[in-house]
Amino acid sequence: MTGGGFSRRIYYAVGITLLVLFLLTVGVAYIDLGALNIVVAMAIATFKTILVVLYFMHVRYSSRVTWVFVSASFFWLVILLVLTLSDYVTRGV
Repeated sequence: MTGGGFSRRIYYAVGITLLVLFLLTVGVAYIDLGALNIVVAMAIATFKTILVVLYFMHVRYSSRVTWVFVSASFFWLVILLVLTLSDYVTRGV
C-alpha cells in the first residue's frame, strides 16, 4: 500500500458515522414502513459497508487493481443475493 494511511480524525469520524448509522438502523426497525423496511435497512447497511471497505480496509487510496478486485467481489455478491432472493420469492408456500 502506498501512502501513510489515515489520520485519527478520519477514523473517529468514520467510527462515529457508523455508530449513528447503527442507531438509525435500530430506529428504522421500530418504524412501520411496510415493504420499505427492508429497502431502507439494506440501503443503510450498504452505506455502512462502503465506509468500512473504503476506510478500515484501506481501499480508499489503494491502486486500481485493488479497486477492480473489490468491485468484482461486490458484483459477485450482488449476483449471489439476486439469485438467492429470486429463488426465495418464487417458491410456493
